[in-house]
Amino acid sequence: MSRISETIASKQAQGKKVLIPYIVAGDPGLELTVPLMHALVANGADIIELGMPFSDPSSDGPVIQLGAERALRAGTTLKHIFAMVREFRQQDKDTPILLMGYLNPIETMGYEAFASEVSAAGADGLLIVDLPTAECEEFYAAAHAKGLDTVFLVAPTTNEARLDSIFKHTSGYLYYVSLKGVTGAVISDKGEIRAKIDHLRTLTELPIIVGFGIKDAESARNMAAISDGVIVGSAIVDKIGHLQADMSYSSAQLVATVGVIGEIRSAIDAL
Repeated sequence: MSRISETIASKQAQGKKVLIPYIVAGDPGLELTVPLMHALVANGADIIELGMPFSDPSSDGPVIQLGAERALRAGTTLKHIFAMVREFRQQDKDTPILLMGYLNPIETMGYEAFASEVSAAGADGLLIVDLPTAECEEFYAAAHAKGLDTVFLVAPTTNEARLDSIFKHTSGYLYYVSLKGVTGAVISDKGEIRAKIDHLRTLTELPIIVGFGIKDAESARNMAAISDGVIVGSAIVDKIGHLQADMSYSSAQLVATVGVIGEIRSAIDAL
């Protein structure tokens, strides 16, 4: 069992929900990502999704697009991200890390070389947003040869035929996109989401974690109540962006921006 699966199984055994925050690696500076990762864990994160910044993040809304731009301006590359994971692992051997991003930089590096570097750095899984399962076999084989989980997205519009392929290629957890839109949009129909998740549970035993549109303790609690956990990204990246725009922040102030995760942890633990 992978570190991701072990972590989720442990939370489920405790009757608790999984909390997965997302930040963009290198946002707002290369030296700040690892302290932010440790702060996320200190505030209750179970798994960290670490975004690999890309110039055209098609599934992301303006908040995370701006985070990616800040990270790229800081010079963030895949090699820097691998180094960040290694540094994080020097103090934290247990918290799973999933790298999330887009395909172009990985294809440039090569699937096998990329998977080897990810595994050697100490990360646990991969979510490549623009890689459909119909074209993922080479990537999937390279990742699983290195013991990496592969997470895929299920959207409200995903049809039954495609679901079969997603279930076949997904390990760790299933990422359910709560809305027909980009990251940072607003959840509008909890009942529809519940119905979709209930249907998915009849088709797969994979843990179902909900992302997109979760902004605060209330929205996290609502989504955690009908799933196995929640993913929170734009709410954190937005706070980082506002602080960075001030140009006079301290590292301590930056780390404090992830306190929203502690509020969300308390809210979902109260379920």
